[in-house]
Amino acid sequence: MSVTTLDCLPFGQQAFITHLTENAAPFRHKLLAMGITPGCYVRVVRVAPLGDPMEIEIRGFHLCLRRSEAATIAVEMRHS
Repeated sequence: MSVTTLDCLPFGQQAFITHLTENAAPFRHKLLAMGITPGCYVRVVRVAPLGDPMEIEIRGFHLCLRRSEAATIAVEMRHS
């Protein structure tokens, strides 16, 4: 298992959210309100043609995040 941030997660890869980094302070409440909490699994569905935003799947629904927001979400990649 390797630890990285959500913005570096490869397309289609599933990962486990470990924590929100210190840089998440400006939008921490927004992320938590959207259900992005430690202990959840997340998957990158697709990325916009210019790289921002990215669509993720979490808790059975899809949402889009800016790369700057995704860079504050620490994840642990699961290899099958």
